[in-house]
Amino acid sequence: MSKIKDILSILEEMAPLAYAEDFDNVGLLVGDQNNEATGVLVCHDALESIIDEAIAKKCNLVVCFHPILFSGLKKITGKDYVERSIIKAIKNDIAIYAVHTALDNHQNGVNKIFCDALGLINTKVLVPKENFIRKLVTYTIAENAEKVRKALFDAGAGNIGNYEDCSFNSKGIGTFMGNENSNPKLGERFEFVQTEEIKIEVTFEKHLENKILKALFQNHAYEEVAYEIYDLKNQHQNIGLGMIGELKEPMKEKDFLLFVKEKMQSEGIRHSNFIGKEVKKIAVLGGAGSFAIKNAIQAGADVYLTADLKYHEFYQAENQLLLADIGHFESERYTKNYIVEYLRKKILNFAVILSEENSNPVKYL
Repeated sequence: MSKIKDILSILEEMAPLAYAEDFDNVGLLVGDQNNEATGVLVCHDALESIIDEAIAKKCNLVVCFHPILFSGLKKITGKDYVERSIIKAIKNDIAIYAVHTALDNHQNGVNKIFCDALGLINTKVLVPKENFIRKLVTYTIAENAEKVRKALFDAGAGNIGNYEDCSFNSKGIGTFMGNENSNPKLGERFEFVQTEEIKIEVTFEKHLENKILKALFQNHAYEEVAYEIYDLKNQHQNIGLGMIGELKEPMKEKDFLLFVKEKMQSEGIRHSNFIGKEVKKIAVLGGAGSFAIKNAIQAGADVYLTADLKYHEFYQAENQLLLADIGHFESERYTKNYIVEYLRKKILNFAVILSEENSNPVKYL
């Protein structure tokens, strides 16, 4: 048997919690991770009916896309749908785990799933994540440089776009003199030492800092390790919200929206004025995406597909692109299927079940 925490580790491999937006509430929301897992139910929203389904199917871990707990609760009395779900989950010892923007921001996550459903090619992130990259600079003797670099690479440093094991190395002269408490690798106490050193520079995702520093300290030759860490303003090209790609063949605007309606099973699409041209370059952002309209325009998109657009936001199309709201649930529709497929490849000793519940609160006449 596996414990719930073993499944949580797999979920964090799929969608690292560090990728989530600061406003979000992701990860284990309810339950004891040390309990033995009996089964996993994957859903879009962890409603009370989903908890009932989990009970009926003997699943004590519910993995949801949207967090049922988003803001703080001061009382849990069952007065609304959130509190009723939480009470039922706790009473029945069912854990709830949410992925939300941790999967939104992943290069294989929500928006890649959206693109794949439409058959888009040449995809890339629409709004790259900022303030996520740091640089480590350290110095060591030449005979230790390869060992340090390898340890840093193994810890996750040195990944840039489609490349791994990236570093910059330069030679220089290092100086030092140890005091009475020192135990220098080179020279003696109170001896002024000048030696040729290698300066090693690598970038890394900020959530890996502790792991990378541990690797540095464990593999560095010196008693005292000289290092510097900097925040970089570089955007992370493989992490971020939304995605832009291309159709294999151009389509007329109306034909494309009808195609989207069919593929995403949308019961209605609201859109801005047709511009009167064929479309090929498509930007998508699952869920509420009005904040990225300008990004889609700047990226040269012919169409921007998203959800939850307000009346005045349609004006922002400015006849530069076709703006379309296909529905919040619809834009994220296949996310739970992806989660199920991912978990089933990793978990073989008990059931991973796709919820039968349609939790879309929006209905159409």
